[in-house]
Parts: sequence; structure tokens; C-alpha cells
Amino acid sequence: MAKRAGTESPQAPKPGLKGRDQETIKKLVGLAAEVSSRSLRGKEPVIHVPTRSRSNTIWDKRKGILRMGEGKSDRPLFDLKTARQFMQTMLHASTIKELIEAGKTSSLRGVFYKAKHTVAGTKENTFDTQDESDPILEDLEVTLGALREELHVFAENRGNLVGNITVIDKGDEINARRMGSGGWGIPSIVEPDVIQFGKCEAKFVLHVEKGTVWARFNEDRFWEKHNCILTHGAGQPPRGCRRLLQRLNQELKLPIICVLDCDPWGHYIYSVIKQGSISLAFESSRLAIPEAKFLGIRAKDYKECDLGEAVKIDLTDNDIKRANEIAAYPWFAEDARWQREIKLLLNNGFKMEVEAMINKGISFITETYVPERLKAKDWLE
Repeated sequence: MAKRAGTESPQAPKPGLKGRDQETIKKLVGLAAEVSSRSLRGKEPVIHVPTRSRSNTIWDKRKGILRMGEGKSDRPLFDLKTARQFMQTMLHASTIKELIEAGKTSSLRGVFYKAKHTVAGTKENTFDTQDESDPILEDLEVTLGALREELHVFAENRGNLVGNITVIDKGDEINARRMGSGGWGIPSIVEPDVIQFGKCEAKFVLHVEKGTVWARFNEDRFWEKHNCILTHGAGQPPRGCRRLLQRLNQELKLPIICVLDCDPWGHYIYSVIKQGSISLAFESSRLAIPEAKFLGIRAKDYKECDLGEAVKIDLTDNDIKRANEIAAYPWFAEDARWQREIKLLLNNGFKMEVEAMINKGISFITETYVPERLKAKDWLE
């Protein structure tokens, strides 16, 4: 039967959309079609959401990354426990479709406000806080099997880069050797269609935990003296930073060497960079860097570097609990060197920040500590 003029298949993307956008629209329309089809057949509308939890996370030892399992949870409309989340998921799906078809992007905050309104006839909001909105977007990502970038959503930029590389950012050439004291702000979306790599002389990437430490390395021109790229992720690195690090590692074959705090949280940051995270296990294949190295700060450094008492920060009960949890991660549990590292941290009874190295001199970490560790290849993997 011929279609009436002006009608389209439910799966047909709008003309002019890129291939990736066409595929995402098809997935969104497919989700809506499944919900409406169940309704028309007299069945309860339901969304099947892959479970983002530790119990549904698989350690892929061969690949050295975390993977998401096959577990799913149902989100039916006619259940008081899930009706609100069902509604929120469909609201965000509608916003994403609108963004893609308009060829525009939005921040996580913007998507939250786009979907937030008071339900007619009530005093109840569709969303109360962004903390309620962001997990729904992650649920939508994994349900559709689409990356956040494919949903045209970006997070606030966090992290900076400087060093011996040229980056092309949406057609603009960025010479990271001439970025002054601030560096190039790492965007939230760093996929190859947005960010490309130009000339690169660097031999490795040194990733430090915080911007304050990064500023010391940058001011001392560490990247120039040691021919590297210097990055930071403002603590726990966001997806854009992790994705860029992975691309530098996989596409340019640059080793990723980390300088993080000597505490369970520094160890966790390294774990996330190296193996991926439980909540984002569905993205590990494009975020995790199994070859990443942990150079320091190490529990042995208090004695080896002859640091003073002032650098000690007592471990809290929460620190001790977290350290034991991390020691039990399969990728650390099977590594004797990591077991010794965590045991020594606990035996010391204190933790140390990277900034503790200033106890030995303002530039001790850039002129002595890191260069000596690099030369000796003294790191954990």
C-alpha cells in the first residue's frame, strides 16, 4: 500500500542529519514506538534499563577493563515506585530528539531545566534537582546504547592540557606549546569528529590529580624539559578528560603516567582511569586505559623522600574502609605490588597529598621526584 503524501516511517530520520545522528534518532523513535505499541495492545508501558551497579559489572581480565553485564531492571509506568522515573526518562528522550533535529547541543544543566516544570494540576515538579536529572540521562544512554556525545549533551569542562602537541578543535588549530599559564581547557566532547591531533613530539602524558599541582609543573616548564603532554582532571577526571587520555594512548601510542594523592581516593582515581568505573562500565571500551601507570605519590615516599611530620594526614575510619574495599578489587587483589602499597598505607596510619612534596622544596616534585621516578621506571601498573 502506498504511503500517504507527507508521511514517513516511524524509524525514518529527518533529511540532512549526519549518520551518527540518524542512528540515534532511530533509537529514540524505536524506544517511543515500543512504549506506544504496548499501550495500543492494552499492555502496561515499560522501559527496560540495563542495571548500572557493581552486581551487574564484569571484570574482563583479558582486556583489563570493566564491562556491564546483561542485567536489566524494568521501569513500568503503572507502578508508584517507578512511574516518576518512567516519566522523567521519556521527557529527557524528547529533549534529546529535539536537540539532535535542531543540530544543537546542551549542557547537563540545560537539559535539566528544559525538562523541569510543574505537573499540571499539582504542585509537583518533574525534576527537583540536577542530581535527580543526571542519572536519568545516564540511564537513557545505556538504554539506547548511545554515548552522551551522541545525545548532544555535554558536561561542564574540567581539566587542562599543555605540552608538545597541536590539537584541532572544531577546525581551530590549538598549539598546546603556547597556552600560557592556563593551558587549553579540555572540552566535554572530544570525539574524533570534534577533536583531531596535529603535530605531536611528546613521548608520554603526565596526568596529575589537581589543577594546583598541574600549575607547578606548567610554571616549571616540565612538559618542555621532558618532552611530554601535561594534563589534569580537577580531581576525579570527567569523561572528556578520560576519553582524551585514552585517545592519546591508543591513537598516538603515548604512555599515560599518573601522579595522584597517596590515599584511597587517589588509588580509586587511578583505578577509574585504568579499568573504568562501575557506573560507566558500559563506556569502558572508550574510556579505560589498561596500560596506565601510577608513579606516585607512594606510601614509601614519607621515608624515602625524608618528608616532615607536617605532611601526615591521619587516616579516617572511612579511609580505612575504602582502602580495604579497593584492595579487594580483582585487578588489585591479584597484584602483589598493589597489595603491598595499600598495606603500607594502612600500616603508616596516614595519607599524603601530592602537594606534600613542597615540604622538600617548591620545585622538588618537578625537578627531582618525578624525573628520578621516570628514569628508574619506578611505578605501579
